[in-house]
Amino acid sequence: MTSKERLIVALDVDTQKKALSLVERLKAEVEIFKIGSELFTSCGPGIVSAVKSRGCGIFLDLKFHDIPNTTSKAAVAATKMGVSIINFHALGGYDMMKRAKEAVVIEAEELKIERPKLIAVTILTSMNRNGLKKTGINDNMKKEVLKLAALAKEAGLDGVVASASEVKLIREHLGGYFTIITPGVRPEWAAVNDQKRIATPKEAVLNGATYIVVGRPIVEAPDPLAAAKRVLEEMK
Repeated sequence: MTSKERLIVALDVDTQKKALSLVERLKAEVEIFKIGSELFTSCGPGIVSAVKSRGCGIFLDLKFHDIPNTTSKAAVAATKMGVSIINFHALGGYDMMKRAKEAVVIEAEELKIERPKLIAVTILTSMNRNGLKKTGINDNMKKEVLKLAALAKEAGLDGVVASASEVKLIREHLGGYFTIITPGVRPEWAAVNDQKRIATPKEAVLNGATYIVVGRPIVEAPDPLAAAKRVLEEMK
């Protein structure tokens, strides 16, 4: 994969106007955009159609986490939108992830479309060891992430979201074809913000990330296109 194919830009803004302005400015260098909870809640499913109509792929980052029946129906609805990537919280469990995968496969076959990649979120990159312990999980961070990643693979998912700190471990145990999306990526010239387990674009790629997600360092830059190009250079 080229650097351009690996970079996902998070549209962490609150209006369709801001989001589409960024897409228009960046689409020459960026192929996939992430639509998360803020933008989707503000704009609804129409924002997915609007970004897709500009020739871009969509990572729908809604982190589904519910009972298996509800989650599988939500995943089917996302599949109908034609998104490229859908994610779930791995802590939702084996049955939830397996049922969602089965439902998405059936829906994609009926629609005669390529099914989206199905990805499990392990532990949010805003959490550190202390934050994890407060939730009642006493395993160390890497052990817990690997356990959840293995559960996602067993359930038939295509990969996981994990910080750069855990990418090598996941690669060693789960193989080279397992997709790993790494958020919390911060170029050396960017602010850390609320992320805890971070890495530079270069570090994330060298560790074995399939995709990296960059939001604020690009979206909030005075010149988002120039910032995206700097990230792509670092990835090379």
